[in-house]
Amino acid sequence: MKIAIACDHGALDLKRTLSAHLTEKGYEVVDFGTDTAASCDYPDFAGAAARAVASGDCEKGIVLCTTGIGVSITANKVNGIRCALLSDVMSARLTRLHNDTNMMALGAGVVGTMLAKEIVDTWLETPFSGEARHQRRIDKVMALEHD
Repeated sequence: MKIAIACDHGALDLKRTLSAHLTEKGYEVVDFGTDTAASCDYPDFAGAAARAVASGDCEKGIVLCTTGIGVSITANKVNGIRCALLSDVMSARLTRLHNDTNMMALGAGVVGTMLAKEIVDTWLETPFSGEARHQRRIDKVMALEHD
């Protein structure tokens, strides 16, 4: 599976850690930056990762900043993206089961490295339930992009 990953300067260390973790687990990681600790604008990087997921170039995406809020808002502005801001394992599991999210966001200042790895693993390993009630709700949410 090909995973898009992106961050701003506030989450560079976590992005590097998660990229190595994902590569070790056999995922192909496509890094959309940033690559330095210099102050930068998160929409430049999160937007590029979200466009890669929306186009199908990458199957899923992970975006990071200090809180995860800015990158999750950015990703969700791209048509076709359902990005969840995650800080616990239960939400990681349920957002895949119920919402079929294709992107996730983490805050490097909110979750530690070990928890971040567990959240990412849970999110990637949990399939969408496929239940009709969940698909119906997803369809309604995605229809809002065309209003």
